[in-house]
Amino acid sequence: MVKPPFSQEEFLDTYGPTLHYAPPGGFSSVEDYDALVDTHCCFCGQQCGIKLKVKNNAIVGFEPRYDFPFNKGKLCPKGIKRYLQGSHPDRLLHPMRRTEHGYQQITWDEALSETVTKIQEIQAKYGRNSFAMLSGVSLTNEKSYLVGKFARLALQTANLDYNGRLCMVSAGAGNKKAYGIDRASNHWEDITEAKVIFIIGTNIAECFPITTDYIWRARDKGAKIIYADPRMVPMARTADLYLPLRCGSDSALLMSMLHVIIRDGLTDEAFIEAHTTGFGDVRAAVADATPKWAAEITGVPAAKIEQAARWYGEAETGMILHARGLEHQVKGVENVMSCANLALATGKIGKPGCGHSTITGQGNGQGGREHGHKCDQLPGNRDITNPEHRKYICEVWGITDEELPGKGITAQEILNEIHEGKIKGLLSICFNPLVSLPDANFNREALNKLEHYSVIDFFLSETAQHADIVLPGSLQEEDEGTTTSGEGRVIKINAPVTPPGEARRDWEILLDIAGRLGRGKYFQFNNTQEIFNELRLASRGGTADYSGITWEKIVDTQGIFWPCPQTTDEGKVTMHSEHLDDRHPGTPRLYEGGKFYHPDGKAHFNAVNWRESAEVVDDEYPIWFTTGRVVSQYLSGSQTRRIGPLVDQFPHPKLELHPRMAKQLKIKTDDWVTIQTRRGEVIIQANVVNTIRPDTVFMAYHWGGKQSANLLTQRALDPISKIPEYKVSACRVRLASPEEQAEGERTQFLSSRTEKNLPAGYNLAERRKELRR
Repeated sequence: MVKPPFSQEEFLDTYGPTLHYAPPGGFSSVEDYDALVDTHCCFCGQQCGIKLKVKNNAIVGFEPRYDFPFNKGKLCPKGIKRYLQGSHPDRLLHPMRRTEHGYQQITWDEALSETVTKIQEIQAKYGRNSFAMLSGVSLTNEKSYLVGKFARLALQTANLDYNGRLCMVSAGAGNKKAYGIDRASNHWEDITEAKVIFIIGTNIAECFPITTDYIWRARDKGAKIIYADPRMVPMARTADLYLPLRCGSDSALLMSMLHVIIRDGLTDEAFIEAHTTGFGDVRAAVADATPKWAAEITGVPAAKIEQAARWYGEAETGMILHARGLEHQVKGVENVMSCANLALATGKIGKPGCGHSTITGQGNGQGGREHGHKCDQLPGNRDITNPEHRKYICEVWGITDEELPGKGITAQEILNEIHEGKIKGLLSICFNPLVSLPDANFNREALNKLEHYSVIDFFLSETAQHADIVLPGSLQEEDEGTTTSGEGRVIKINAPVTPPGEARRDWEILLDIAGRLGRGKYFQFNNTQEIFNELRLASRGGTADYSGITWEKIVDTQGIFWPCPQTTDEGKVTMHSEHLDDRHPGTPRLYEGGKFYHPDGKAHFNAVNWRESAEVVDDEYPIWFTTGRVVSQYLSGSQTRRIGPLVDQFPHPKLELHPRMAKQLKIKTDDWVTIQTRRGEVIIQANVVNTIRPDTVFMAYHWGGKQSANLLTQRALDPISKIPEYKVSACRVRLASPEEQAEGERTQFLSSRTEKNLPAGYNLAERRKELRR
């Protein structure tokens, strides 16, 4: 049984979250530093350029990076305070073993020996696939590639997956079905050339703040903004047309818009004929999807649907942007394909101001999903079930096909099989599933059933608290490598400091485990640049082709957009990375000239038929429940819930509800409320706002324990992408009882501790008063 050995209070006092406010030496050291190092923010897929100030092997401050072409010096609140992760008091500094009374400091040799022994014992008793690995896409491209190879050749398990399964997989699957490749269609500067921008299911101003600049620059040139979302999120308040659609009804809206475009002759027939297949089936699928029909499903007036369709169809240029609101559904892939159908039917793709892009959420959400640490994928975005793809990777890795495991199961399915007792052991890195996966009570039960769990992490997250062995890993600024931004731009991450205490770089830990498992011959890397060079070779010929990219070229050009394939005869056939060429300039804009990445060179329409979500409201649970993010927090909050000024902006989750619902339920702002679904309940305070549909409530998902939104969400998965349906559940809401309110207040009290010895004159109380929302 893998149960936490401490009470919540004991964990809080020992491992945090501690609210950290000041860099080493206090703010007096801000202008006293040894080096100013170019790198990138790690807190979203935009990967803004930033400079870190370094003194005595510690991060002491930051400066904006005006030379980086994406953000040009602009940063959001997370980017500004990101440097406070360094020298954090909660940082894990040595390996630990869980005991009945807490965590015991042990040596690296003891920690790795015990991990390897347990892996071997479990696999000998239950089979190779009884030991699974979970990873994450805040890791660099080098580490993402290494994790895929490590799981298959060191652990020799098929059961590897990653937290991108909770993020971009619906977009990835939809993009590949429509275009044959999984990447944003354009570099972001193209957004400024659009005459109309259709944004659906994304809170851009809070989740991807710097993208706001590109959209507003287009608007300044006259572009119309259409915004579809159940909440009137900040950017939607400035839109020319707002479509307040009901949770889970996105495909009905998109089908109806295409119906109007076809009905009114706004299609680009020449483009469809020359560059696509399958339009006949799509035309038939939307034949009855009238605005009146869609209005009944979405709750959006038919006239507004007509207007949105005509604005998009009639415009000379247009962009479609979406994110998790559209994709976190059991219809996530269908929703993405419906957006692609709109772009292809109007020929609005492959040109300046024309495109269709998902906005990637995680730090390396784009690059991390290309290099083989998904259960069904090999490097270069290759398919692990494709014999030709397997053959090439086997040649690169020097193994036979029999030695390469097949397709595994996805992240939530791994937890399901742990719960069923089929998977007995787990190694994880960069993943906090107890907060980020749906139905948290179920996943806690699953973790408690493991026979062994080792974790690589730099903070003791909610999930890591269940581990038998804790291996202290590295922050982004403690290792060198590359990431790929949401635009598809491969960029360089630099390492101004080394890991503190006994913490080690993640890739060094994985190589050590591989060696102790007797598989070290496949992992003869001396540094991360050598890993990148093998990645280049492994990606060659795949749709995500990085073979023409070098670290030096990235630095010289401020980033290279993939695909960046080989151009020379030698580069196309060599099996030695040092013979690869770097002549290709990269591909900032995809699909130019109507050239797509399917074998036939065309884009493929995909017919979508309307169907309901996995769970809908009823008499017992009459209210739609949806989740999302706030600007000051990142993902499961394991990192940002420890940075004081970010927590002060939004200290605890609140339940957003409309005044009409609030009046009916007799709830006022700051009242304590109890939200219940078929999975569990949460007690938090209310926030009554006009910016949400009257039939829907919203809660941010960055918190764990009793404040976790994922106590309420369901494990229903998209049948293709296997993404969970975070955005659509049925719930009921009521005022909390006095006993429940006392429990909620105690939960808030135990959610963090403020660090001691703040700089003199910091005046924390006044700062909090200014920041708190």
